[in-house]
Amino acid sequence: MVSIGTPLSGTALKVLLCGAGELGKEVVIELQRFGVEVIALDSKVNSPAMQVAHRSYTFSMLDGAKLREVIEKERPDYIVPEIEAIATDTLAELEAEGFNVIPTAKATRLTMNREGIRRLAAEELGLKTSPYRFAADKEEFLAAVGEIGLPCVVKPIMSSSGHGQSVIKSPADIEKAWNYSQEGGRAGAGKVIVEGFIDFDYEITLLTVRHRDGTSFLKPVGHRQVDGDYRESWQPQPMSEKALKEAQDIAGKITGALGGRGIFGVELFVRGDEVIFSEVSPRPHDTGMVTMISQYLSEFALHARAILGLPIPNIAFHGPSASRAVVVEGKSKQVKFTNLERVLEEPDTAMRIFGKAEVNGHRRMAVILARDESVEAAQAKAERAYRKLGIEL
Repeated sequence: MVSIGTPLSGTALKVLLCGAGELGKEVVIELQRFGVEVIALDSKVNSPAMQVAHRSYTFSMLDGAKLREVIEKERPDYIVPEIEAIATDTLAELEAEGFNVIPTAKATRLTMNREGIRRLAAEELGLKTSPYRFAADKEEFLAAVGEIGLPCVVKPIMSSSGHGQSVIKSPADIEKAWNYSQEGGRAGAGKVIVEGFIDFDYEITLLTVRHRDGTSFLKPVGHRQVDGDYRESWQPQPMSEKALKEAQDIAGKITGALGGRGIFGVELFVRGDEVIFSEVSPRPHDTGMVTMISQYLSEFALHARAILGLPIPNIAFHGPSASRAVVVEGKSKQVKFTNLERVLEEPDTAMRIFGKAEVNGHRRMAVILARDESVEAAQAKAERAYRKLGIEL
């Protein structure tokens, strides 16, 4: 029997969120709809989820001692990692002591870096992946590039949103790719993965939710990236029945191996009817923000239900939809969005402004959402809304 008490009281059901970005913010909101008391942790002051949580702490999630101190103080019912850069050894210790980590400490550890999840997928589960090599230093990196061949993709084993990721198309790109990989890792310089370049037709995120009654798959999400960072997504991505079945089979195997409850973002390359595993995140996925307009229960609402052990009897789909990320470039601590009355003038459009404190370079600061009769029409509507948006720094 699931029971939830009153926030900020002795009966409260408490969730501690490790990472407080825009995806975490939506998770907090969904949890609070059920009366859950939420504590948000992040390395940045006033991060988006902190602005809606009951209280927050600011420190690096890689600081295991501080992480343990806060968790022992708060005694949460659930610990929910929302970023990759976390002291996973500490989480494993806490789980062994009786704390409930979502989905599991093992899943958080394996997916924190690309080496753990790639070895699980390719070497233990036998899933089809791109050819790959890992390199701990520049000498190993140069050897890996030589073995994989050009073109190839280089990524830090621990990074997100495309940071540190690049494509080596010619020998002239090699030095730059190595330097960039060492600048973009979540935990600083370190090991990288060199992957063979996959000639695919399209790539998808297959959002997969493990819940009290089994495993459910959302309609596939297609997406477009720039330098490894998502710019737009749409749902559903058209694909053959054979490819969809294979994608669901792969997603079921990898999420089953990771275990636990919650939503997983399984990234896959598709070439005809062939499906190739890329990555998996044991948490809501940025491309899945489209579900805030495409479905009755968004990926965030599904995550909250799964965490709390609540039923997910169905996942009602409203219709073809698209999301368009708003990436702001420049330097400012007081970004202003203008012309919003024009942005939202068409039917079935929405916008989420994340409330991030500053931009220094380029940063995803908002998302525009649209729904229409077809994916193409939804994409066009989202793009029209995006073009009307004004940004002041």
